[in-house]
Amino acid sequence: MGNAIKRLGWRRESIVVSSKVFWGGDGPNDKGLSRKHVYEACRNSLRRLQLSYLDLFFCHRPDPNTPIEETVRAMDDLIHQGLILYWGTSEWSAADIMRAYGIAREPGMTPPTMEQPQYNMLHRERVEVEYLPLYREIGLGTTIWSPLASGLLTGKHKNGVPPGSRATLEGYGWLRENLITPENIAKVSQLEPIAKDLGCSMAQLGLAWCLKNPHVSTVMTGASRPEQVVENMKAIDVVAKLDSGVMERIDEVLGNRPDTEDSG
Repeated sequence: MGNAIKRLGWRRESIVVSSKVFWGGDGPNDKGLSRKHVYEACRNSLRRLQLSYLDLFFCHRPDPNTPIEETVRAMDDLIHQGLILYWGTSEWSAADIMRAYGIAREPGMTPPTMEQPQYNMLHRERVEVEYLPLYREIGLGTTIWSPLASGLLTGKHKNGVPPGSRATLEGYGWLRENLITPENIAKVSQLEPIAKDLGCSMAQLGLAWCLKNPHVSTVMTGASRPEQVVENMKAIDVVAKLDSGVMERIDEVLGNRPDTEDSG
């Protein structure tokens, strides 16, 4: 990525670059969210990216072996050193995010401002219910991952797991067992007429549905071909078509709309 940015000649002011810290090597100093690993992971990312600072730096999973205060202080130090501008979390509970926020605000340190959770039509509870108070109380932003449920929402699994997909890789058996189920495949099939009525692909519908949520700041997408990137970007034009009637049709198919009556 660093080489690409350099070759393309992008102005640093025109791009937002993020990195994350948690996993690394096998040693105790090369994983988790300890001060040492946070420092070294940040500097290594900057070296690889050939940049002087990161816009966003994520704690990529909670670390039960490191006090939250240690991580908060390490992130605040990186900000004061000019190495990062903002920091956030990924897949942290609302309670841990609020704990980190409280620790930071009391002595005037920089609190976390964004979270990177999984969110898609089949995985809604955390973003739509658990984090609901955080949007209001601390202005939490979200950079969601897996908006297409590892490709399931594109419809490519309706005839089984296609060769070369992530679900065929070693260590991804959980995808086949927990996500690519007959029930979910049936739901995707029932969503296809809705996409057809809107004149879009299933992938565009899935991405647009995520973008429709006002608490979603950024939708992360992946692609195996350049053409997919172009098609995915067209989801932006689909968002305006998702009126209340269409959203109700989608919810009827999914049958998983969380109850947010008592969540605010």
